[in-house]
Amino acid sequence: MSQPKVLIAFYSRNSSTELLAKAVAEGALAEGAEVRLRRAREFVGQDVMRQSPGWSERATEMNAKYEAPTEADAEWADAIVFGTPTRFGSISAELKAYIDGLGGLWFQGKLNGKVGSVFGSTSSRHGGNEATLLSIYGPMAHLGLIIVPLGYADPAMFKAGTPYGATHVSQLDSVMPDADHLAVANFQGRRVASVAQALAGAGARALEAVS
Repeated sequence: MSQPKVLIAFYSRNSSTELLAKAVAEGALAEGAEVRLRRAREFVGQDVMRQSPGWSERATEMNAKYEAPTEADAEWADAIVFGTPTRFGSISAELKAYIDGLGGLWFQGKLNGKVGSVFGSTSSRHGGNEATLLSIYGPMAHLGLIIVPLGYADPAMFKAGTPYGATHVSQLDSVMPDADHLAVANFQGRRVASVAQALAGAGARALEAVS
């Protein structure tokens, strides 16, 4: 059976979401997946970025490490995992812009049946992590993705995260994800990869049955 292909498209400004993304990638790789880790890009000007100290410098650093997600990446993938910091209880504009750019694939039906999952982080406790993850479920449904939540299917889920996806609270960027939160993200990568592979296998068997 061929390797499942997993795209992790995330936006991160201060590394919390980036670290979760890397843990998701490690989990998917452990299940034998081929992984593309991509960071969505800013679309505001430097004048806006300068209002938040260090934003421009961190963006430059992360953009040097990760390519920008493309339409071709989404078409390539068997599974797409979106990661975002919370912005006023919802998805970041940078990641939303990438999702909005998938309209061409949506129109052609090329995303139907792919696996979809989400993870995220927020700066403040009760800052909207679960609301943010659920806000992405809507666009994923429109794209035709098969939404894969985490439930409580792994012991890691009883220590951190949410049943909707891995999460983290950075407490004004003073705390990075700990081992418990990274374990949830790792489980998410494993779960997504295994579901994508199972669906691919079922599809291959169905084709064999009618050939």
